[in-house]
Amino acid sequence: MAHHHEHARHGHGKATWRMAASATLHCLTGCAIGEVLGLVIATALGWGDVPSIALAVVLAFFFGYLLTLMPLRRAGVGWGSAIKLALAADTVSILVMEIVDNGVMLAVPGAMDAALTSVLFWGALAFSLAVAFVVTTPVNKWIIGKGRGHAVVHAYHQ
Repeated sequence: MAHHHEHARHGHGKATWRMAASATLHCLTGCAIGEVLGLVIATALGWGDVPSIALAVVLAFFFGYLLTLMPLRRAGVGWGSAIKLALAADTVSILVMEIVDNGVMLAVPGAMDAALTSVLFWGALAFSLAVAFVVTTPVNKWIIGKGRGHAVVHAYHQ
């Protein structure tokens, strides 16, 4: 496993679209949990766009990192190393995803002001996450090909 980990870290493996899509789906899961929870809370509280997006982004990073930390901890990785690995694996992917999905939410007229019971709110949110997945997948493919991103935790998922 150590050899495989070093191999992935140094970018000597070939990054496939399947690997990139898998890493992006993992990232999307954490981001979606955070985005939905953040926007639901902020909308229910009647917050404006800036605090709504801030809460959604903070929660997206929290849940994105958490979904990487949990398997690392189960694999016996200590907290310090697990946190460093999660930061290295997910930061760029979550950042790109958050910029794209929040940008789409802001671009869809009325989406940020729509009620939680509205098709507009949920449709725009689903659309924004789908666009973020499409945009982030090639970014993850490039990052994994460089031995970064999810390549740094791949050995622990074996």
